[in-house]
Amino acid sequence: MKILLAGATGAIGRPLVKALRVQRHEVYALSRNSAARVPGARLVVADVLDRDALLRAVDGMSADVVIHQLTALAKPPARFTDMEMTNRLRTTGTTHLLQAARAVGARRFLTQSMVPGYGFTDHGTRVLTERDPFGRQREGKAAPIVAAMASTEQQVLTADGIEGIALRYGAFYGLTGSEALITALRAGKLPVPRDGGGFMSWIHLADAAAATVAAMDKGVAGQAYNIVDDEPVTWGEMITEHAKVAGTKTPRRLPGWLIRLAAPYFATLMIDTSMRVSNAKAKAELGWTPTLPSYREGAHAPRN
Repeated sequence: MKILLAGATGAIGRPLVKALRVQRHEVYALSRNSAARVPGARLVVADVLDRDALLRAVDGMSADVVIHQLTALAKPPARFTDMEMTNRLRTTGTTHLLQAARAVGARRFLTQSMVPGYGFTDHGTRVLTERDPFGRQREGKAAPIVAAMASTEQQVLTADGIEGIALRYGAFYGLTGSEALITALRAGKLPVPRDGGGFMSWIHLADAAAATVAAMDKGVAGQAYNIVDDEPVTWGEMITEHAKVAGTKTPRRLPGWLIRLAAPYFATLMIDTSMRVSNAKAKAELGWTPTLPSYREGAHAPRN
């Protein structure tokens, strides 16, 4: 099939291109950077926030599937303002990409969502499934982030004439996703809350890419899927395991107020949020199982 992939140069984009090519799909990589290099894909240059330029760029093209993996995160976000452009890509960008999908005759559209869309709060020990409320957070500085995730899902899942699917990924790690963690650890700039922080469901980028291909082939139109591994883990445990990989000292344990002062968004995710998320639906309907079922295997997997 012909796949138009927006976000092919990002953290999940590169392993996704590789996974698609293994299945012999023809990949068109959409990027606003004319100098972008995406091995295995043909480059299409356009800014998705510029509707007219995007439609000109895809004029005359045909594609079976459009995949939206765009973010604007060159490094892990520390402040809420770091998420503003990504929010736009999930709202306005989705609108424009759906128009492009219709222009190229795509029958299916997959969009990136994330499990924090269930809410930046402590969800306790209950395991969250796709039946739980999503995108409902209305207050606090994280509300626009949740609203943007809800927007891309709502637009895609209800799009007329297109089979829309939303993929709610866990926190990414592995491959390039672990490089930022390890770089910060080696620089002594990645502390851990004194209590270890909240629980989070993670997903290795290689498994995230495989799940995306499975959803493209087997996902049910109008459905969302949690794409996470089998074992939620505290931030403290995840960071400590990466410290072993990096060969650095055990990360410093700092009071929450100090982390919040330096990196308010990161603190909200690490300290205020705790969630355990189920992948049972993805396993049952997509025929997908993570090859790296927990952080213990994933943190030590090759990063290339």
